[in-house]
Amino acid sequence: MFNIRSWAHFLSFYIFYGLSRPLLLLPLRILFLFSDFLFLLAWYFPGYRKKIVLNNIQNAFPGKKASEVKRIARGYYRHMCDSLVESFAASRMNENELSERCTWKNTEILDQYFEKGKSIVAVFGHYGNWELLFSLPLHTRYKVLALYKPLNNVYFDNFMKNLRQRFGIKAVPLIRSYQVMLQHQMENIPSITFFLGDQRPVKEHIRYWTKFLNQDTPVMLGSEQIARRLNQVVVYFAINKVKRGYYEVEVVPVTEEPGETSEFEITEKHIRLLESQIIKKPEYWLWSHKRWKHKKTMEQI
Repeated sequence: MFNIRSWAHFLSFYIFYGLSRPLLLLPLRILFLFSDFLFLLAWYFPGYRKKIVLNNIQNAFPGKKASEVKRIARGYYRHMCDSLVESFAASRMNENELSERCTWKNTEILDQYFEKGKSIVAVFGHYGNWELLFSLPLHTRYKVLALYKPLNNVYFDNFMKNLRQRFGIKAVPLIRSYQVMLQHQMENIPSITFFLGDQRPVKEHIRYWTKFLNQDTPVMLGSEQIARRLNQVVVYFAINKVKRGYYEVEVVPVTEEPGETSEFEITEKHIRLLESQIIKKPEYWLWSHKRWKHKKTMEQI
C-alpha cells in the first residue's frame, strides 16, 4: 500500500526518468556539454559541499598553497560532473563501446587464478569512475559479485542494480556478502567480489586506525577479514583516467595467501595503493565525502 513517502519516491524517480530518457539518445560528446553546465552550478552556485572539499584537500596536503588547493578542487568538480554523465551514458552503451571506454590491464593475472580455482576479493577506492567496473564480466570467466548498500528509494535502487548487472554482475546487498560468497565457494563457482576500500566505518564498529593522506583515518576491515576467513586471493583495481571519457583499470596483486599475512597487513597494502594514486592525481578522488568525520578519542591514541 502506497503512503506519502512511497508516492514521493515513485514520483521523484519517474520525473527523473522522464526527463533523462531523451538524453540517453545523445552521444557522450554532447553530454559532456551538459557536464560543463553542471560544473558551473556545482562550483559557483553556491557550490556543492565546497567547504568540505577544500578542507579535505588542504588537510590531506598541508604543504600546498591555497591556489593549488583550489586548482585541485576545481579539477575534482569537473571530474565529478564528467563521472555523472559517463555513468549515465554507460547505461545504454553496447559491449564494444564500453570495452573501448574502459580497458583492463593485467587480466592475465585473473586468468591464472581462475585456472587454479581461486576466488578473489577485489578492492578499489572512490577514484576515477568506479561505476565502470561493471564491465569486468566482459573480460573474465569469473562470476562477478558487486556489494552494495540498498538505497531508500526502491525505484532508484532497482535502476542502479539493473545498470550494474547489465553485463553479468550479480549485485549483492552488503548485509548478505559473506553468505553469498561462501555459497559460491561451496558450489565451486570461482568469484570476484568488489569491495570499496575507502568507505567510512560506522563509529561504533571502528577497530583500526591508520594514517591516510596525512590524517588519522578509521578504515573498514571487511575485505581483509573475509579474504582471510575464506582464503581468497586479494587484488587491487587501480582505476586510471586516461582522458575525458576513457579509463584503464589495472589489476594489481595484493596477496595470494591471505592466511599467511599478519593482521591489518592486507588493509595497509590496499590503502597505500589508493593513497599513491591520489597523491599523483588528486582531482580524481571523492573529496566531497565526509571521510574524516570521526576523530580519535583519547583511548584510541
